[in-house]
Amino acid sequence: MALLASALITVTGEQPGSTDKWIAPAAEARKKNPIAVSESSLAAGQKVYAKRCVACHGKTGNGDGPDAAELGIHPAKLSDPLMREETDGELFWKITVGKKPMPNYGKRLSPTDRWNVINYLRSLARR
Repeated sequence: MALLASALITVTGEQPGSTDKWIAPAAEARKKNPIAVSESSLAAGQKVYAKRCVACHGKTGNGDGPDAAELGIHPAKLSDPLMREETDGELFWKITVGKKPMPNYGKRLSPTDRWNVINYLRSLARR
């Protein structure tokens, strides 16, 4: 469960003491979210987030989920306003391909689920 819940562990791509950046290819970064923000999209994204992400990233996206201590790195703080600097395409790519300890969700979540999660993540960064 810890691995499944660790979606977007290192959104910025930087781990403490690491020089390894997690950067989406330019073509992926330019992708636009085809799903408009709506109550139904946010509700769907929140449902996926609760199932797949909350154990590591925490209910409010502060990186303080119950499984976070087991990871060896601090999960990304998804509620950080710096999240706004990531394009939807970058987030979609990162969710799709993953980076240890975060699994890839390309085959685990539909594209629609991934886009809805991104809409929900944007709401966390605005709180």
